[in-house]
Amino acid sequence: MKIFSIVGARPQFIKLAPLSAALAKNHKEYIVHTGQHYDFAMSEKIFSDLGIRKPDIHLEIGSGSQAFQTGSMMVGLEKAMFDQKPDIVIVFGDTNSTLAGAVSAAKLNIPILHIEAGLRSYNKSMPEEINRMATDHISKYLFAPTPAAMNILNREGLVQYAYLTGDIMVDTMNMNLDIALKKSFIIAEMNLENQEYNLVTLHRNYNVDNPEILSHIFDQLGKLNEKVIFPIHPRTKKMIDNAQSLPGNLTLIEPQGYFDFIVLEYYAKKIITDSGGIQKEAYILKKPCITLRTETEWVETVEEGWNLLVSPASKDIAIKIMGFETPLTQKNIFGQNVTNRMIEIINQI
Repeated sequence: MKIFSIVGARPQFIKLAPLSAALAKNHKEYIVHTGQHYDFAMSEKIFSDLGIRKPDIHLEIGSGSQAFQTGSMMVGLEKAMFDQKPDIVIVFGDTNSTLAGAVSAAKLNIPILHIEAGLRSYNKSMPEEINRMATDHISKYLFAPTPAAMNILNREGLVQYAYLTGDIMVDTMNMNLDIALKKSFIIAEMNLENQEYNLVTLHRNYNVDNPEILSHIFDQLGKLNEKVIFPIHPRTKKMIDNAQSLPGNLTLIEPQGYFDFIVLEYYAKKIITDSGGIQKEAYILKKPCITLRTETEWVETVEEGWNLLVSPASKDIAIKIMGFETPLTQKNIFGQNVTNRMIEIINQI
């Protein structure tokens, strides 16, 4: 079977790695990179770290408005699908690359398989929410990462297309954590040995596009009186005024490759983020996670007490971060041997 695996952003590369290796055994897979993420550390470095072969097709779309980026991707993807005539298109997650791949395939009557289906934050002001909802409703095969996602697909009348597979990021982490701990020197390079620190990531538009909210978050991080490491997303970097005073406990660093970043997560005291993927990684690594959002698609992590939702406008972000404690145990909510489960289903299509 000829398969298009369409990716464009860091979380999708992480999900692709174990699946692509397994698909190669029985199928002809084309890796199609839209170019949505083009920073070296967030693209090529992750491909290298995870042993993913170079994309067969690279659209190099880059940044732009939602409409420009999605529309440009669709033009390139339609041509690629016309030329190669894939039997099935696999899309991952909830980015513009996901939506562009799904809509392009649907218009050409090519079956779509959506990995990470059934997630909902119920916040339609998030572009990701629109992307994931639309993709689920035009896909033929829906791979749900959790029972909660399966329940959502059932409520939306999609359960007949749905399979509970677990979350493939579990496999990526299990396959690479030990390798990362041996290969990465980020802790030594940053002189973080035997030091406590919090790890922060921010990229959501409602956190970084509003200067008042971003300044407020920085002010609150400064009140932690603890070291804070902040790998700064290109989107966020553009919003920081060079003249803006940042708290002295905050260390800005460039985006990191997969190995260096999960090592920073592994040794962090707490993880503070607005990323869906990093919420999952924090849970898998058994790290307290504070999510600077009012809602999350990963509700199980909150219900289990390992993830705390805090409004980015809250006046006591620092107090909530310092006071957050996790349970002594956690449930396995994301499954195991997920790649094998997915491949079993794909081989029967």
